[in-house]
Amino acid sequence: MNRTKALVLVLFAVYWVAVVVILAAARTVYDAQLPHALVRLTGHPRLAEVGALLALTALFALLSTGVIRSWRWTFWLILVVFLAGIVRVPSAALQLTGAVPRQGPTWDVVFQGVVGLSQFGIALAMLAGYRKAGVWGAW
Repeated sequence: MNRTKALVLVLFAVYWVAVVVILAAARTVYDAQLPHALVRLTGHPRLAEVGALLALTALFALLSTGVIRSWRWTFWLILVVFLAGIVRVPSAALQLTGAVPRQGPTWDVVFQGVVGLSQFGIALAMLAGYRKAGVWGAW
């Protein structure tokens, strides 16, 4: 386990905890992000929330396994997704300034911007590790 892997795994854990906290403390924000088709499919909003949380947990478990086992495809997938996270920053800024309609409460918009910045920073660290030691190399 090197710094790059540990950083990605910690971020996944923080994401999962954040989703659970938002589900428990700010259910309306969570409900707004949940696809309406999923709610219609299950017929019950709480069942849809639990299903979405279980699916997210399974995704993080699969990706975390890939990180721990140094799977090449997970490196590239996570790298591309984290690099794209920078798009959240101008999006959040535009929402906060009122240039585009806000997609949630202010704290959620700020949180999305912070998530985007952290993803991009970790992606840069992943690239530095890749240049230094290859896939999943330490920066």
